[in-house]
Amino acid sequence: MNKVLLFCTLLLLPFAATAQRQRSTTWESGVLEKGEKVGEWEYYSYSALGERVVTQRYDHTANKLVYCRPDDKLYKAEVSRGRWESIQLTQPPWFIGGHEALAAYTSKLRYPPAAEARNVQGRVVVSFVVDTLGHLSDYQVVRGIGSGCDEEALRVARTVPDQWLPGRLGTKALPVVYELPFTFRLK
Repeated sequence: MNKVLLFCTLLLLPFAATAQRQRSTTWESGVLEKGEKVGEWEYYSYSALGERVVTQRYDHTANKLVYCRPDDKLYKAEVSRGRWESIQLTQPPWFIGGHEALAAYTSKLRYPPAAEARNVQGRVVVSFVVDTLGHLSDYQVVRGIGSGCDEEALRVARTVPDQWLPGRLGTKALPVVYELPFTFRLK
């Protein structure tokens, strides 16, 4: 091999190993390094008027939530051992990657043949508990429409990864019930 070419290859090798590239989609923006998210990423949603809104900033290097859009919803949380109350949280449970990344899972529904045959359409709501470590448990159908749709929504909800930040009241993490809607609509 040519000595100059060998020298240049050896000189550039450290830079190739740390190559970074900017990634920007309609619902996220940040830097990838070796295919992994690094640094601070922004996650977006869209308003009713179609405006892009930042819903979350997450630092993937520090594994820390930097910003989350305020939420005035009430959540059922375990405020003390065995005592659940509907309260407004300082920080609701957040799926790392925001609502749009979570929607990618809810769209993996397979229409049950029985529901299709009966023209059953509507919304199924599955609840689960996001614990203080961001793990999911206690899956339940809160609102169903039958004909196999409830079971399908439950199946898909169980595929959502444990990539959650727990809900917080002040600085204290609490187990919180999160409700995830699934829409069944025939084409």
